[in-house]
Amino acid sequence: MRVLLLVCSTLFFVTCSDPRPQYDTLEDYPVYPYADLGATYTSASTTFKLWSPAAQAARVHLYADDRPGTEPRESLDMEARDGAWAVSVSGDLDGTYYTYQIKRDGRWLAEATDPYARAAGTNGLRGQVVDLFATDPPGWENDRRPVMGKPTDAVIYELHVRDLSMDPNSGITHKGKFLGLTERGTTTPTGDTTGLDHLIEMGVTHVHLLPSFDFLSVDEARSDSTQYNWGYDPQNYNVPEGSYSTDPSDGKVRIREFKQMVQALHAAGIRVVMDVVYNHTGRTENSSFQLLVPDYFYRFNADGTFSNASGCGNEIASQRPMVRKFIRESVEYWADEYHVDGFRFDLMGIHDIATMNDISETLHGIDPSILLYGEGWTAGDSPLPESQQATKVHTPQLINIAAFSDDVRDALKGSVFDAEERGFVSGATDVAESVRFGIVGATAHPQISYDSVNYSHAPWARQPAQCVNYVSCHDNHTLWDRLQLSNPGDPPRVRESMQRLALATVLTSQGIPFVHAGTEMLRSKGGDENSYQSSDAVNAIKWEKKGQHARTVAYVRDLIALRKAHPAFRIGETALIARHLTFTDAGDDQLIAYRLQNAPGDDWTDIYVVLNGYQTRHRHTLPEGEWRQVVDGDRVDSDGRATDTMSGEVTLGAISTNVFVKKTGSGEN
Repeated sequence: MRVLLLVCSTLFFVTCSDPRPQYDTLEDYPVYPYADLGATYTSASTTFKLWSPAAQAARVHLYADDRPGTEPRESLDMEARDGAWAVSVSGDLDGTYYTYQIKRDGRWLAEATDPYARAAGTNGLRGQVVDLFATDPPGWENDRRPVMGKPTDAVIYELHVRDLSMDPNSGITHKGKFLGLTERGTTTPTGDTTGLDHLIEMGVTHVHLLPSFDFLSVDEARSDSTQYNWGYDPQNYNVPEGSYSTDPSDGKVRIREFKQMVQALHAAGIRVVMDVVYNHTGRTENSSFQLLVPDYFYRFNADGTFSNASGCGNEIASQRPMVRKFIRESVEYWADEYHVDGFRFDLMGIHDIATMNDISETLHGIDPSILLYGEGWTAGDSPLPESQQATKVHTPQLINIAAFSDDVRDALKGSVFDAEERGFVSGATDVAESVRFGIVGATAHPQISYDSVNYSHAPWARQPAQCVNYVSCHDNHTLWDRLQLSNPGDPPRVRESMQRLALATVLTSQGIPFVHAGTEMLRSKGGDENSYQSSDAVNAIKWEKKGQHARTVAYVRDLIALRKAHPAFRIGETALIARHLTFTDAGDDQLIAYRLQNAPGDDWTDIYVVLNGYQTRHRHTLPEGEWRQVVDGDRVDSDGRATDTMSGEVTLGAISTNVFVKKTGSGEN
């Protein structure tokens, strides 16, 4: 056989006796129309199907166990069927492990795990046939998504599975496991609630889990050792991560325990968002995609090298029909089989707009309340034309999909690329307009001077539900560590005020608020900026901090409750925000004030919010009338009974959020 590769179009000139169709380019590969790729199990037989137009022949290897180096108990040739390779095996194969292998250019490539595998053994090196019905925990058929309104009603809490429970003071038995998120009644030695009970106490609506599908970097054969990784190196997209299970060798265990976790969170009234990494794979040349369908799943540079907009060695070619289909069917599977309630797309800008909208249409057809959002940027240049990328600037072209607002993130604390730069909460005097932009959820508002916003010079969210406001996440420094770097001369009590102001701004702004786990208790990673593979000592939530910073924990908890109780802070339409939210601060660089009047559905008909970025106490004149203060820099008093009515000039605490209510009554549309 003679093969010539020409750049990324992958043009083949083939001379052989192979009866299979040959294709001039990857774009000529046929689209497999059915949703049955992988292993389809019944107790009577299992059918294996592999899509690989590149293959001259294909076979499946069946194994009795998942131990590396063992010989297959049977190897079966697959036949061309319906545009794919297939073979049916009689008998009950429940628990059998398997791999695929293709012949190309007259030689057999290495064995690979089925990309569509739904279960796997240790380290995901072999897929596993399982009876999915046997993985359902008791009561699974009655599991339901907690009631959810519009997307702006969400309060997202970003969490790594392992971080929640690994601290010795967590009181959690299943440390580092999915089951750690199912335990109730856990406390610190001093009695503070931890784990799931803490999430309930805080009142969050969604737990965003860092990658929990099968990833590459942790050796599951040593899953109880001190290994750690965030998991942004995907291996098997449709299989839960084995190191988070109590038995990585048995595919059913990890499936069942993931479902138990979802079931426990749902029972607690909390929805589950999966952080998904479809933009690249953990391996490149020897990934399952590359071994089974060479070159098709990746983008290439003009010189034939793998393109790398992910910064991780490769990037997925989402624009190709079968790649788009793979991603769509994968998220659909998680939503259906595992009852997952939302997805956060890592480096969403690498994906094309059409693929993201296809995903949205599919998932919202299952449940319109499923939450979709992602990083509206790439980590490098991509061969995909910029006009097709699902980047932040193209958010208006996305359907019911939100993007993170780095505008408000860096405005509040300073650029993530300059650790010493200050933001609005830490003393900067030139970022207030970017904070205002975040307050209106990156939407069109007549009072925003867009030429003064730090990164975006136009509104990029058609509706506030397309904007995720945040100040910190797993990436970069924790907020507390960042404030220590940018404001080393300020005492801890002052930096704690900065932390509260930043979180309060996020939680009182329009759009969707997103909180990094542990921020409410001043979480620190000891200054580690990129802790993706650091130890548990660095990454675990230190639960003793909850008692040490009880005032800030209560402050964030009560702000979440305030937001949930008052629709004025989560108006769902751009036009209504422009009508009911009015800035009154006249462009002050260190003080932002706005009024929410007659917000639809809110019994507080006149709300006045003042964010004081001044490092000292500040005199400020309230709008005409009598007011009562429900939020200051230290506490939330949602009914205002702890304060007398006030009018005229008042004194605002240094570095503080202040919310005043004029009166109560019926809200109006």
